[in-house]
Amino acid sequence: MLTNGRLTNWAGNVTFSAQRVSRPASVGELRRIAAGSERVRALGTGHSFNPIADSPGDLVSVAGLPKVMEIDAGRATVTVSAGLRYGELAGQLDAAGWALRNLGSLPHISIAGACATGTHGSGDANGNLATAVSALQMVTAGGDLVTASREDDAERFGGLVVALGTLGIVTSLTLDLVPAFRIRQYVYEGLPRDQLDEHLPDIFASGYSVSLFTTWRGGPVDQVWRKCRAGPGDSPEPEPSRWRGAALAGHPLHPVPGMPPENCTEQLGLPGPWHLRLPHFRLEFTPSSGDELQSEYLVPREQASAALAAIDRIRDRVAPVLQISEIRTIAADELWLSPSYRRPSVAIHFTWIKDTSAVLPVLAAIEEQLAPLLARPHWGKLFTVSPEVVRGLYERLPDFQRLRGHYDPAGKFGNEMVDAYVPASLR
Repeated sequence: MLTNGRLTNWAGNVTFSAQRVSRPASVGELRRIAAGSERVRALGTGHSFNPIADSPGDLVSVAGLPKVMEIDAGRATVTVSAGLRYGELAGQLDAAGWALRNLGSLPHISIAGACATGTHGSGDANGNLATAVSALQMVTAGGDLVTASREDDAERFGGLVVALGTLGIVTSLTLDLVPAFRIRQYVYEGLPRDQLDEHLPDIFASGYSVSLFTTWRGGPVDQVWRKCRAGPGDSPEPEPSRWRGAALAGHPLHPVPGMPPENCTEQLGLPGPWHLRLPHFRLEFTPSSGDELQSEYLVPREQASAALAAIDRIRDRVAPVLQISEIRTIAADELWLSPSYRRPSVAIHFTWIKDTSAVLPVLAAIEEQLAPLLARPHWGKLFTVSPEVVRGLYERLPDFQRLRGHYDPAGKFGNEMVDAYVPASLR
């Protein structure tokens, strides 16, 4: 978006410093730009809250590339253009009888950008969005078009998907599909904290996708969003009016206090297609509050109770600058730079007021509390954890550094942030 004539991210807290912004209309044009640039990075929908997408040279939007959506029913995959948003893809998949296993909270984000940063939805058995990627095509530093797949490039594929835009500019991805399914969404209010502490694993296992929302003001968890699989034509037993001490909401709710529930996907247990229930927000409305900053930290799932208790200890600092916090689970994966690499995780997400100077000291306090639990920050959110600490949280980082050295030996696709956190190695 443009703010005072300058290109910014969606939240407006990052002003891009690129000298040029391009929107190539073809892969051939993109190859020429990449080959002729000294420094270049891809720009998605701008939903990152830090400078991870910035470039000191050229920014390239892949949204102008020809839109592609090719379903291979025999392989149960779909190949899509990188700039496509999940909300644009999902409805067409459902109409063809297919689905993605999971979606993020909002359908507005670009597929390539979400996968590159390890963005996720919720569900004990659901990996992050990048785990659906079985192949990708990207333009590398010399303008070459390179294709890699999970099947043919098994030894390095785990480093190619969540790559933070440092290996090349992705032009298309192939995603695994499952048969289309339906979801019922129920919202409960006022989950007692003792119930959460005693039954946390069961609460998260109670639905296909479960999210907890809290303002960290003490007392019960404000809302529990349970998204449950619905069979074709099923007539389930009525949802209980009380569950784990929480009350079933009798009207639609928005997770952010004071925001209109019309912005959110259908609730009250009405069955509907996967893509109209798994996200929290509707594609046609502004997601979340729209005037915000965001942070998120992922801890091993066995440390979930300890992490929640750690944040509760400093809730008097957190609550005054917080709009809402969401707690979710994510399955482990094999993607080298994924925050859920080889560990089932609990993600604690914070939607802050839009005041960076007020939020940053609170981030430092949260990170101090979560450091003993080996919390990994979400790559696309605000965080202040040092590069040295973050590098120590990723055991495959040396392998990834060698990939950077192979695909981009001159550091063309780097910037100040990624070069600090995942520096290239030429050896």
